[in-house]
Amino acid sequence: MRKSSDRAELPRPFVIREMHQETPRVMRFVFDQPLPAQPGQFVMAWLPGVNEKPFSLMDAHPLTLVVAKVGPFTEAMHALRVGDRVWMRGPFGNGFTLAGSRLLLVAGGYGAAPLAFLARRAREASCHVSVVLGARTAAELLLAGYFGYLGCEVFTCTDDGSDGYPMLADERAAHVLEADSFDQLYACGPEAMLEAVERLTRQRGLPAQISREAYMRCGIGVCGSCTCADQLVCRDGPVFRVG
Repeated sequence: MRKSSDRAELPRPFVIREMHQETPRVMRFVFDQPLPAQPGQFVMAWLPGVNEKPFSLMDAHPLTLVVAKVGPFTEAMHALRVGDRVWMRGPFGNGFTLAGSRLLLVAGGYGAAPLAFLARRAREASCHVSVVLGARTAAELLLAGYFGYLGCEVFTCTDDGSDGYPMLADERAAHVLEADSFDQLYACGPEAMLEAVERLTRQRGLPAQISREAYMRCGIGVCGSCTCADQLVCRDGPVFRVG
């Protein structure tokens, strides 16, 4: 288990260096410095006077976050400009571990962000990486071009059929698994998708690493707000192993 250091638990200022609109609701923030972290770990981002919220990392060198505008805190994030500061605590949690040389990544919606970080590390290690990207519509598909740039094999699917197959990400993943073999599956996305992917991997005897989301307030296993069965997502996860 990866422990947080005392320094990680203290907020530090990061200056926004770049902002990129990825989809109508999603902004990518590139900051001015790196943060030693592994794919799948997360930070607690703090805007004084607003709130503090957890975010998975899209990259660590430099620190890069993908933020969907879904509430007051993320609306405040989107209102920031290059040169503004965001205070960060972390990294926290247990991340993904590279296992094998043929990897299947399954991302639903905003779950593409931490898997993009993993894909970069995997490609640097000369792994073959296939990625299933799912979203409600073509306009909401996240980071498809980035995965392609990394040299990943990309399979898209949308609820309305506007891009790729008209199906859910777990259904598309089942099709990919029927046509090819993999050493490990990695997934991040909505809980219903993760449950379906977990059933799929158990049926096939395929080891998996699944990143789960939960409401978090402290990020270090003290407040108990992110309880999942008998575990805490922030401390025991967010990446959990299956098989």
